[in-house]
Amino acid sequence: MRLRTPLALLGAALLVLGAPPLLSAGSGADDGTKIPRLRFMVPNTPGGGYDVTARTAAKDAEDAGLTHGIEVFNMPGAGGTVGLARIAEDKGNGRLAMSMGLGVVGAARSNDSPKTLADTTPIARLTEEQDVVVVAKDSPYKTIDDLVGAWKKNPGKLPVGGGSSPGGPDHLAPMLMARAAGIAPKDVNYIPFDGGGELLASILGNKVAFGVSGVGEYLDQIKSGELRLLAVTGPERVPGLDGPTLMESGYDVNFTNWRGIVAPPGLDEDERTKLIEFFEELHDSPEWKKSLEVNGWTDAFVTGEKFGDFLESEDKRVVSVLKELGL
Repeated sequence: MRLRTPLALLGAALLVLGAPPLLSAGSGADDGTKIPRLRFMVPNTPGGGYDVTARTAAKDAEDAGLTHGIEVFNMPGAGGTVGLARIAEDKGNGRLAMSMGLGVVGAARSNDSPKTLADTTPIARLTEEQDVVVVAKDSPYKTIDDLVGAWKKNPGKLPVGGGSSPGGPDHLAPMLMARAAGIAPKDVNYIPFDGGGELLASILGNKVAFGVSGVGEYLDQIKSGELRLLAVTGPERVPGLDGPTLMESGYDVNFTNWRGIVAPPGLDEDERTKLIEFFEELHDSPEWKKSLEVNGWTDAFVTGEKFGDFLESEDKRVVSVLKELGL
């Protein structure tokens, strides 16, 4: 027994030294990571604006050392309201956040969704960005005036594709553009897609005459020459892109989109604060600042109650614009 006891102790020590720790970030222990097992839900298809935002945020958060192992998953459908219903039902889950934006506000209205953003916990508005008006590289339309000239002759025969449901940004932008060009919005042949990723194939395949989506979604395709940029919808040109604003082209449209983060309802104050602080740290990181620049996003950061107030005002704005356009 005297010989076996030291050997047993040595073996036990080696097992302790060689084994992984019982409490790790992967096991859910709070070992310095902000929110272990954090999940980002994307309420549209891969490649869309919400998807790009969520995956960029997850990568930047990990690169900045804020946490690791964030899961990003897609739950598309009905302009984002399938995902909205999912997050609204997961009451009290402080490890789930949803990437969203103006499109979800509009979709909740146009689809008569039983759940609205009032059924979520507002966390942060992250970015603002312009929409782009684009065509395939082999399109006959070389300029925005070429496109609008053909569009005015027969609006119904020039379908426009957008990555959001009616009431969303990619729907509102071409409707405002039509009105500015003297086209009745009700005559516009708008084809909705579940995100910019799904829309892209139809633009490249000339199944729509032109497309409207966020600049960050199509930046690579514009720079590579796959898509031709005809105009941007905001107040200024996008740095690095050769495309005029609609305003300078003679069309009275000044329109931008935004994206943010909401969480399930019923969070306690500690869970809500942790999520807000997580995105505050992400916002202040050099990794995120670089991503803003690379994707052509404008910093539009607000959190908590201020973001909640903004969501309420955006809901009213969508209703107002739809009524104004007769839609």
